[in-house]
This record gives sequence, C-alpha cells and structure tokens, in this order.
Amino acid sequence: MHQDLHSCSDLSRNNYKYKIAIFNIKFKQMKKLIIVASILMFGISMQAQKYAIIDTRYILDKMNEYGQAQKQLDDIAADWQKDIDAKQTGLDRMYKDYEAEQVMLSDELKKKREDQLFVKEKELRDLQRQRFGFEGDLFKKRQELIKPIQDKVFNAVQKLSVARGYDFVLDKSEGITIIFADPKLDKSEDVLRELGVRN
Repeated sequence: MHQDLHSCSDLSRNNYKYKIAIFNIKFKQMKKLIIVASILMFGISMQAQKYAIIDTRYILDKMNEYGQAQKQLDDIAADWQKDIDAKQTGLDRMYKDYEAEQVMLSDELKKKREDQLFVKEKELRDLQRQRFGFEGDLFKKRQELIKPIQDKVFNAVQKLSVARGYDFVLDKSEGITIIFADPKLDKSEDVLRELGVRN
C-alpha cells in the first residue's frame, strides 16, 4: 500500500508549467476539432472561395491585455502549485515518520496510520485534479481571463471578413498544415489594426 501511495505522491511533484503545457495542448486540440468540424459542417470548399490566413498567436502576443492576463494566470497557477507542494512536503514527512515508527506500532495502529496516509494522499490528488485537471480551476480561470480577449480577436476577424467578403479564414497558429501561402493572404496585421493595436 505504501508503495502505491508513494508512487502517487511522485506524480504530485510535477511542475505546474508542465501541467499548463498539457492543458494548453488539450485546449488547442479541442479548438482544432471545432475548426475542422465547422469547415465540414458548412461544406466549405477552398476552390472558387475568397479566403484569408491569420496567426492568432502573433495577434495575441501583440496585445498588452493578453500578456497581462497570461501573467495573472501563471501567477495564480504558481500559487496553487506552491500550496500543493507544501501539502506534498507534509505528506512526505508523514511517510518518513511512519517508516521510522512502524516497527514499534501494533497492527491496529499501523492500519490507522496507513488509513491516514491514504486519506491525505487522496486529498492531495483530488486537489491536483480540482486545480489542474481537465475543466478544473485553471481551465475556468483561463476562460475568465483569456477567453474575452480571444472573443475580441474573433469579433475583429469576423468584422474584417464580412467587410472584405471572405468566405472563410484559416488560423495558421492552430496546427493547420499550410505548405505554402502567399504572404498577401496573411491578414494578421489588418486584424491588429481592427483591434486598435499599434506595432
């Protein structure tokens, strides 16, 4: 049992940036599926259609409010990770104390201490899932801080698309493979102008 618990405790030592990276990969995969599904749903064909290409990563990186929101998100995640690390340190201490004392404990006391370790380990894993799990606190906080900025970019792209008569717009930052594109098709700077962002 101790070995199982200890292997679980090793998982909790992961750096929060790794967890954020995993979260961002899942988030991007969802966005890619939505983009592909939208294209399929509307039956858009690239032939005889007017289209443009943008780079939302480039656009967001140029926006001060996005940088500030991302920093705030990173700071919140770092604070949550510190709390988890502190709880992990306490749990590790409990393990060491148990290992040192178990030879002197009765079977009943051993069972009691092991149950305590199991409960503490479960609480720690639950906290990790709550903070960094799929659709956990980090996801919700990202929705709160980042999504309004992404929506602003989306609205600017939509406005530009309607004004210029684009049938659809591809985002090259989201993993859609574009072997070649005429630089004239990249309208990222136009979107930035629409947002009022100056280079």
